[in-house]
Amino acid sequence: MLIQTVIAAARDVFSPALRRILWKSIGLTIALLALVWVVLTRLLDTFLSTHDLSASYPILDSFAFFLAGFGLFLGLFYLLPAVSAIVAGYFLDDVAEIVERKHYPADLPGQALPFGKAILYGLRFGALSLAVNLVALLLLFVPGINIGVFFIANAYLLSREYFELAAGRFWSPEEVKLLRYEHRGTVLAAGAVLAGLVLVPILNLVTPIFGAAMMVHLHKGLMARRLADGRAGSPLRVEVGRRAS
Repeated sequence: MLIQTVIAAARDVFSPALRRILWKSIGLTIALLALVWVVLTRLLDTFLSTHDLSASYPILDSFAFFLAGFGLFLGLFYLLPAVSAIVAGYFLDDVAEIVERKHYPADLPGQALPFGKAILYGLRFGALSLAVNLVALLLLFVPGINIGVFFIANAYLLSREYFELAAGRFWSPEEVKLLRYEHRGTVLAAGAVLAGLVLVPILNLVTPIFGAAMMVHLHKGLMARRLADGRAGSPLRVEVGRRAS
């Protein structure tokens, strides 16, 4: 199922129907990263200007500027998953509506999250992702661990956020949590795909739209599997009935 889901999402991302949203998503992602770059640069300039190293340690001063530039670039790389979470919260319903209408016209359409709730949801996951990736950044100089921590942490976080956003169009938060736990292996594997995409320069800019489309397809596939297994209806009611039997 996962391979078919990835292929379907890849086709959708560059389709004419989603192309406009894709460019908007890339533009917003770059704008947010540029804003972070400006803020970090100003803070760094303020620090270096109040701690003048050039007079006593000219070599150290030059090294500090070089390290600062490289460090800012690397920091933005670790911030990208958090930015992706915010952008995904903004565009997911638009992407989901197009994917559902194109591929699942016979199904009842999902209900869009209120705009404020979607943004707050994205900001919440963005903050969580930021905290986790800052820890991964602190492990930068621990060979063999830093990339592993970055990948595993973001596979979990991205799988959780994108799946909850996509499934939340149809189910309550409690039902979505139950679905994610029931299919945790498949959902986490989808998150691993997103975490791998984040590691690829340039292509990582399409993560919000690709992730949204992929999780819509994944949720639909899981629902079709549940229907085939005779577990149609509310996941919460099915689980309560199973425990009672």
